[in-house]
Amino acid sequence: MFKFAWDGYAANAWGENEVRPVTRTPHRMSVFGNNKLGLTIVDALDTAFIMGLTDRFEAGKKWIKEKLNFASASGSLSVFESTIRYVAGLLSCYALTKDPMFVRKASEVADALLPAFNTSTGIPYALIEMERKTGKNWFWASSGSSILAEFGTLHLEFEYLSVLTNNPVYFEKVDKVRQFLNKTEKFDGLYSNYVNPHTGKWGIKHVSINALGDSFYEYLLKSWLVTGKRDTLAKSMYDEAIALTIINSFLFCCQISLCRTENRQLKVMHLGGLFALHTMFDESANVTYLKLAQEITRTCHETYIRTATRLGPEAFSFNDEAEAVTKNANEKYYILRPEVLESYFYLWRATKDPMYQEWAWDAAMAIEKHCKAAAGYSGIKNVYVDNPELDDVQQSFFLSETLKYLYLIFSPLDEWSLDKWVFNTEAHPFPVRLSDDPFRIQKFD
Repeated sequence: MFKFAWDGYAANAWGENEVRPVTRTPHRMSVFGNNKLGLTIVDALDTAFIMGLTDRFEAGKKWIKEKLNFASASGSLSVFESTIRYVAGLLSCYALTKDPMFVRKASEVADALLPAFNTSTGIPYALIEMERKTGKNWFWASSGSSILAEFGTLHLEFEYLSVLTNNPVYFEKVDKVRQFLNKTEKFDGLYSNYVNPHTGKWGIKHVSINALGDSFYEYLLKSWLVTGKRDTLAKSMYDEAIALTIINSFLFCCQISLCRTENRQLKVMHLGGLFALHTMFDESANVTYLKLAQEITRTCHETYIRTATRLGPEAFSFNDEAEAVTKNANEKYYILRPEVLESYFYLWRATKDPMYQEWAWDAAMAIEKHCKAAAGYSGIKNVYVDNPELDDVQQSFFLSETLKYLYLIFSPLDEWSLDKWVFNTEAHPFPVRLSDDPFRIQKFD
C-alpha cells in the first residue's frame, strides 16, 4: 500500500505537496497554500526508511537536499502543521540516519517560523505570513486567540532541535509557552483552548481534551517520556489535567464549555492510544486508564464496522441510547485519517491482544477496497454508502501516519520499541534521551 501510494505521488506530483490520485494531478490546496514544498516527501520519508524501502528513501533525501527551500514559500502557513510535519519529519530522518543535512533543513524551517512567537506572552500565532515575517491568528478563533492544540504542540520538535544544534533559541520559545501555561488560570487542571497571545487571557471559557486541545495533553506525556522521564513539570501538568477525565468519566469531560451546553460531538479517536501509552510507562497509572483506553477504542471501532464501508466518520455524537452516530452530513467523510489505527497500535503494544491486529487488518482491507484510486489512495465523501465518491486527495499523513501504524502493528514487538522511541503527533519517531544524555536545560546553562 505504501509503495503504491508513494509511487503514484512520485509519478504524478513529485515535488508538489500532495497528489490527486483520481485525476493524477498535483494537489496544493491545503494548509501550505500554493507552494511547492514537497510535503509528501518530507512527511513520508521516515516511513520509507522504517519499511526498508531504500531506493524511495534515497530519492526523497536527494529532493530534500537539492530542492527543499521552505523560506521561499509565500502566503500564510500554519506554524503547527509546519512543525509537526516538516521540522519533525526532518528531525526524525536525522535520528534514523545521522545525516546532518536533515538538521540543517529542519533549522531552516524552524527559523522561518520564529517570528510567530513575537508576542507579549510568548504564545505564538497560528500562522506565519512568510513575506512579511509576521504572525496572525485564524479568523474564526475567539477574540483573536491562539489555539491550545496548535501552540501547545511544538515542544518535542523545538526542544529536540535545540539539543541537536546546541542553539537554545528553539527550546526557549516553547519553554516560555510551557511556563506560561503552568501559571495560567485552569479549570480543574484543564487549559483554555483559546488564549489571547497578547493579554494571556482566555478567549472564551472552553476547555477540552477533544480536537482543540488534544495534542497539547499528548505532548505533555510524550515530553516526559522522550526525556527519559526527567521532564517532571510536563508529567505533573499531564497528571493534573487527565485526572479530571478519570474522575468525571470519559463521556462528560471530553468537551466542557463553561458558558453554554454543547452537543457531545467527539473527535477522540486518538485518546485510546494516549491512555494506553500512559499505562505502559507509568507505574502509578491504575487499571482505570487501560480500561478507559480500551473502551474509547472499542467505541471508535464500532463507528467503523457499523458503516457500509467499515471506515469511520470524521466525528460522531452519542444519541439518547448512548450509541456513537454522526448527525451532520458534512462529517460523514473519511480522509484517510490515522487516529483509530494509532490507538489499535498502542493497545496492541500494551496488551498483546491479537484482536487489535484483527481490527487493523479489517480497516486496511476497507481502505484498499474503497479508497484505492489510479495513482494512490483517496479520501471518501460518505462512509455510510456502499459506493462512496472519492474526494481525490491523498493526504500526506496517510503515508506518514496511517500506513506507518498499520505496518508497526504487524511488525515484531522488539522493533521500534516504545521505550526507545516516542512518536510525535504526526507519527515521526524521536529517540528517547536516556539518563546519561545531556538534558535540555543542563545543555544550555
